[in-house]
Amino acid sequence: MSNVVFDHVVKRYAGDVLAVKDLSMEVKDKEFLVLVGPSGCGKSTALRMIAGLEEISDGTISIGSRVVNNVAPKDRDIAMVFQNYALYPHMNVFDNMAFALKLRHMPKDQMTQRVNAVADSLGIKHLLDRKPRALSGGQRQRVALGRAIVREPQVFLMDEPLSNLDAKMRVSTRAEISKLHQRLQTTTVYVTHDQVEAMTMGDRIAVMKDGVLQQLDTPQRLFNNPSNMFVAGFIGSPAMNLLTVTVEQRGGDLYMASPGTGEEQGLNLRVPERYRNPLMPYSGKQIAFGLRPQDIHDARFAQGALDEGESPEDLIRVRTKVDVVEPMGSEVYLYLLSGQNTIVSRVDSRTEVKPGDVLEVAFNMDKMHAFDPETQESALNRAKA
Repeated sequence: MSNVVFDHVVKRYAGDVLAVKDLSMEVKDKEFLVLVGPSGCGKSTALRMIAGLEEISDGTISIGSRVVNNVAPKDRDIAMVFQNYALYPHMNVFDNMAFALKLRHMPKDQMTQRVNAVADSLGIKHLLDRKPRALSGGQRQRVALGRAIVREPQVFLMDEPLSNLDAKMRVSTRAEISKLHQRLQTTTVYVTHDQVEAMTMGDRIAVMKDGVLQQLDTPQRLFNNPSNMFVAGFIGSPAMNLLTVTVEQRGGDLYMASPGTGEEQGLNLRVPERYRNPLMPYSGKQIAFGLRPQDIHDARFAQGALDEGESPEDLIRVRTKVDVVEPMGSEVYLYLLSGQNTIVSRVDSRTEVKPGDVLEVAFNMDKMHAFDPETQESALNRAKA
């Protein structure tokens, strides 16, 4: 059993600077867990505490059944892949990969067999005689991965290992890492600031901000049911639209409303029935209304974009003015003006518009989100569960 457990872990630097605040979570055995968040959120500090490279101020970290607070890094049975690869420049690829095995005094024939097997699986067997300076960035990253794999540790720790690669290489290398995890089934903690990496690689994702764990969940649940405004805005590309609106009760219905300005229509969005009860306490008050760009459709094609079970009644039409058009090939990003709001919409390539055009869009209110403006917590997660 090689799970990793954080139990009320705190990392405090001089001057009472808290890098990690009361972190409690479990990385399950064989799980690929991604720590994600903006720069300075505490994700790399949490990873380095698992490795023993940072002291723990309070709380405990366990690997398997053993508390490792006072265990030396070399005795924790972990392997770490760094952002800058950290290869020995004077050693060839074979010696870099075999270095930890030599320190363990592994028999030479067994060591050679293991290094060759891992190098073959990573497609770098033909590079074993080269020095790091003769390798591309992607090849160096594979060597760093191979050096970790040959150790056969309880836990892999990866600290933004793809950040030095170009865009195309990042895509192919993250696929390789995912395939490696499927084959090796080693517990892995992976740190990144890139939410696309997190969504495509993680079994579960831990979103952090200012040293505090915001939400720990599967990629799909993070996307569909963000627990607060930070997670809603951080997960997803383009980011979720978050607009300040007033909740208005009219008869038995609730509406999300915001004023127009001159020629531009404001918002007047009827709330679906299943969301009315949790929003009723906000009647007459302001709330943060959220809707993802892919849930705002060109009204002409909106019904064809509905998922099974969604009602056309939840498509609310809004007249907008096109501000910016970003063609992306198979789809188009539109920046739309509606009253005081700028709204991002992701529509398919059939929509041909230019800045200044008037476009009627349809908001799919079945996919709406709402957040308390004071606590920033979701007002709808219970209704969405």
